This record gives sequence, C-alpha cells and structure tokens, in this order.
Amino acid sequence: MDLPLVVGVDGSEPAMRAVDWATDEAAPRGLPLRLVYASLWERYEGAALAEGLDRSAEQIMADTVVEAAARRARRRDAGVKVTTEVVPDDAVGALLREGLNATALVLGSRGRSGIAGMLLGSVSLTVAARAHCPVIVLRGSHDNRAGAGRHRRVVLGVGDPSHGSAAARFAFQEAAERGVALEAVRAWRWSAHEPAGHPVEPGEPARRHEQGAVELLDKALSGAAAECPAVDVRRRTVEGTARTVLLDASTEAGLLVVGVRRHDSHGHTGMQLGRVAHAALHHAACPVAVVPERV
Repeated sequence: MDLPLVVGVDGSEPAMRAVDWATDEAAPRGLPLRLVYASLWERYEGAALAEGLDRSAEQIMADTVVEAAARRARRRDAGVKVTTEVVPDDAVGALLREGLNATALVLGSRGRSGIAGMLLGSVSLTVAARAHCPVIVLRGSHDNRAGAGRHRRVVLGVGDPSHGSAAARFAFQEAAERGVALEAVRAWRWSAHEPAGHPVEPGEPARRHEQGAVELLDKALSGAAAECPAVDVRRRTVEGTARTVLLDASTEAGLLVVGVRRHDSHGHTGMQLGRVAHAALHHAACPVAVVPERV
C-alpha cells in the first residue's frame, strides 16, 4: 500500500496552500492524502472551553479545521482519497510520528500563530530538522497558484557524496514524476578565506577547484542517474557559496531539494539541518524538500 502524503493543517492560509500543493502532487501518483491537525495548537493559543457544550471550543475548532481542509482538497481533485485526523498532541510530536508512515510531510511556511514578518514558523523548522521522511515546506506560492511549479525544473543542491544519496534519488524521482528536467548544482569556492561574492582569479588553481566540483557532482549523481535514465539531467558547477547559489537557482525552480545528515544516537534523532538547508527553508523562492541522509 502506498504511504500517504501527510499535510499539517491548522486553519491558516499557508497550511491551506500546502493542502493545494499536496493534492496536486498526490493526484497523478495515486497517493492518498492525510490531513493532520494537532489539537494542542489551539490550547497553546489560549482557546477557552465552551460553556454548556458537550465539546470544548478546542475540539470544535479542530473539527472545523480538518473538515475545511478536506473540502478544499476534494474540490481541487475529487479523485484523491482524503482522510483526516485530529491528534491530541503538540504539532511537532504529532507530525514527527506521522512521518514514520508517510511518503513525505508537507507543511506551510508558518501557521496561524506565526508572527508577521517571521521567515519560517518554528514547527516547520523543527519538523524539517528531525523527521525521518522527506519534509516539503511551501516556500513561494503566495499567490495561491500552488500547482504552477509542477511544470518547472527540480533543482538539487549537491553536497558531499559520502553523506548519502537519498536526496539525489528523491530529486530524480520528483523530476521523473513531473516530467521536467533536473538541474543538479554544486557550488565551489576559490578559497574558504575569500569573502562571499569575491570573484575568483583565472588560472590553474581556480580550474582545479572547479574540476573538483565537477567530479563530486558526477559521483553524487551516478547511482540515482542509473535508476532514472529518462530524466533530463543538467549538471552545473557555480563559483560562490552554496547558500547564494541555491537561492539564486530557486527563483526559476518548481522544487529545491537539499539533503541533511541525521545522526541517530540511542534511537533519538537530534536537530541537524546545516547552514545551507536552514537558509533554503528561510529564503528560497520555491517549495523546499529536506531529505534525511542517514550517516
């Protein structure tokens, strides 16, 4: 049985855009859609008990939120199987458990309790840092055209090949499912001591740095490329910081994929994102998929 796409919903517009996006992704793949509301979100916001009612104000709000999200998904595509769940837990704990049996978790950039001007909500950031499955955070798409990005290329930020290939495989599969090109990007620098944006000097040392990036790129893609030979792969090495290079690439992308290392210790996974993934989640111009790499 195919695992569902799980969407965290809380009644906010970013969460509803996540429902739109996930519905568009689930439909062509035949995946079920699971909409999850963590009931303690309302408690944290100070919802009072409704006097004289069988259900609390919190319970009423929870049912209203999941029902509205389910209606929105069904209106967008009636063929997608939609289930809902109200989980009596905090948002992070509920979503991390849901991620154990999910194709991916899909989250809005911030929820109803987000403060105007915040770059990314704490729930989305924490779940992306700790989940055992890919987490897709809906950066961009603020004009309610969540599905528009399906026809734009997938961008993969290529890190150290020794840290795993899960992100590369995920990116290839996404490109294949969407029928779009995959742009694999590896940033390189002339010197770790040069300030960001400092132009490299021409010559043999610079060529060696660039050639090293080309070799790392080829190594990182070899396994996933063999599994998805039909995908149009465009390899690109760019001088600059990985953060700047990937954020620039995200402006014309439908999805930006980054891998993050997970160090499991005694059955617990700590918060590990790294500077590049952190920057992408805060600043990318398109949805960002954070894919765990086990090391």
